[in-house]
Amino acid sequence: MRDFRPPQQPPQPQQPPPPPLFPLEPRRRPWVARLNAAASRLEARLAAVGARVTAAWVRIGARLRAAATRWRARILAAWRRIRRLAIFAAGVAAAFVAVFIYNALEPPPAPLTANDVNQAIASALASQTPGPPLSEAAYRAIRPALVVIQTKTAAAGPAASSSTGSSAAPGPSAAAGGALGSGFILDAQGEIMTSLHVVADATAIQVTYADGTTSTATVVTRAADQDIAVLQPAQLPADVSPATLGNPRTMQVGSDAFVVGNPFGLAGSMSAGVVSGLDRDFQEPDGGPLLHGLIQVDAAINPGASGGPLVDQAGRVVGVVTGLINPTSQDVFIGIGFAVPINVAGGAAGLPQD
Repeated sequence: MRDFRPPQQPPQPQQPPPPPLFPLEPRRRPWVARLNAAASRLEARLAAVGARVTAAWVRIGARLRAAATRWRARILAAWRRIRRLAIFAAGVAAAFVAVFIYNALEPPPAPLTANDVNQAIASALASQTPGPPLSEAAYRAIRPALVVIQTKTAAAGPAASSSTGSSAAPGPSAAAGGALGSGFILDAQGEIMTSLHVVADATAIQVTYADGTTSTATVVTRAADQDIAVLQPAQLPADVSPATLGNPRTMQVGSDAFVVGNPFGLAGSMSAGVVSGLDRDFQEPDGGPLLHGLIQVDAAINPGASGGPLVDQAGRVVGVVTGLINPTSQDVFIGIGFAVPINVAGGAAGLPQD
């Protein structure tokens, strides 16, 4: 096998070294060699200095860039704060401008005078004025149902009502040719409730309504054991206003109580007081029945008030006035009166007792 080898190149001639900076023969000029060595050392030193300067510039540049970054962040933060403050300042300025415009368009009110202060005080005091008393509302509620009852007896003059002893039925008040008592409209049919002793001996009965309408009447119900009577008028008024019946069980000692009637012929009178006792017994004079479970009141009850309603604060009928106690022989009120509870009176008249 033949060995193929590339042809060998002829040897290249060696390049002569570069001539020295000062091409003089060192043998003949030794100072030239020393000068070349000094130049080499200077060149090396200059290169070292240049490297140190370059490194210094690099460090300075890095520090400058870092400082620039920090200052840039600070400036941006300050700008953000300034911008927020600018927005707040703009809002404050807008508010001031709005207030200025409002004051310019709407001048402030005139300063208060002494007269203005007095009027304000008077208005405040007027707003604190208490409302009407409860008795007014009670009277307004019962007044349309109140009835004046006038009776005639076989003998001319008032119907007798003996008042000797320690108890008496106040009875009718004397009137020309007869006597006067009280009652109230019981229902929509115009029936009138009163005390039996008001009409017990009457030969003729005339009733007068709150609107002035008059009519004859007859007794349709008698309950002697409760001193209760119910009348049926022959003619009704244009507007029949029955009384509102209340619950006597709600009345307690100390509760407000109002007696409405026609004492001594004074139509539509009211007397005020309180419930001074409950569940009292009362013996009617001249051998009359013994009444039980009565309401005791200190509201004035006088002749002519018998049969009238005893009402509560709302004007609801809670009892029927029936008698009074007087240790003297005078048939006048001295502070103790009695009324039949309306549930008992209603039961005697045929109404439910609950």
